[in-house]
Amino acid sequence: MKALTFLKIFTALNVVIATGFAVAGIVSPHLLLAANATTDKAITIFALYAGARGIPIATLTIMSVFRRHWNAFITLAVVAGLIQFSDGFIGIYEQDLSKTVGPFIIAAIQFAAIYLAVSNNNKINDRINKENIA
Repeated sequence: MKALTFLKIFTALNVVIATGFAVAGIVSPHLLLAANATTDKAITIFALYAGARGIPIATLTIMSVFRRHWNAFITLAVVAGLIQFSDGFIGIYEQDLSKTVGPFIIAAIQFAAIYLAVSNNNKINDRINKENIA
């Protein structure tokens, strides 16, 4: 159960923080850009697209945690990990070490937590099934 609790907390933080960056990009894009970068309408539009994806994922993830929808939650946890993994390639493109390493580390933790939670859940289900048979 500890693995599942960690996964729930980590995934919720992951999607909420990512959504926060999207919202910050919409409200104050200059906070997320390099000091020498200028803001224009295109940046706001891309931030809106990020928000249009991030807000529903965060909402559904949190709903799946509170409503205990295991399959939906695991699917959304995988999506959150894939998004972070993809963000690492954006960091490579930008040649920014922190925007590369951070998302890759978060993705690795996300996928490890998913593996541990699913493995632990399968062991619990196997034990329950054996007890019901006996």
